[in-house]
Amino acid sequence: MIFKDQSMKVFLASSSPRRRELLDQLGIEFTVVPSTYEEHNDTPVLPWQLVERQALGKAKAAVLPATAVATAEKCVVIGSDTIVALDNKVLGKPHDVAEAKAMLRVLSGRSHEVITGVALLCGDRPEVFHCVTKVNFYDLTDEEIDAYVATGEPADKAGAYGIQGKGAYLVKGIEGSYTSVVGLPVEIVARKLAAITK
Repeated sequence: MIFKDQSMKVFLASSSPRRRELLDQLGIEFTVVPSTYEEHNDTPVLPWQLVERQALGKAKAAVLPATAVATAEKCVVIGSDTIVALDNKVLGKPHDVAEAKAMLRVLSGRSHEVITGVALLCGDRPEVFHCVTKVNFYDLTDEEIDAYVATGEPADKAGAYGIQGKGAYLVKGIEGSYTSVVGLPVEIVARKLAAITK
């Protein structure tokens, strides 16, 4: 088991089904809670600073049950944010089909970084970190890009693709954490959570 203290409650401040699936892999119980934090990808900071700031903001703005608030030292809130960065420029979620196609054309045949920031809040002890994974794309034809965008998958994905779905077809290889590209580096999160109760 990850926790020595089995009374520890875990809250995930994210509506992402992908993060829920990844956290499920750890074999611990957790509760999904909403966060009132609003993302701002145009903030003029480095990409890794941006994801750490937004992950912490999401965790701090989590709407917790009253019982959890009363016993804050017995709960962990997880906030996370993932972005795609190319030459230190952030590629967020596309606003429309045209922007999705434009993003994929820029990424075609090149390497980019997927950066996930994570914040773990336990009482007054925030643990904030980020994970960088290098993703290499195949050279994509206009027909391949059009066909992928037509699936609708890029609509809610940073960088206009999802490696865990049909977007896997676009990826030549990665260097780093696969789960971080999906949205949560569970191999790191598991160890961080275990350290909290030591």
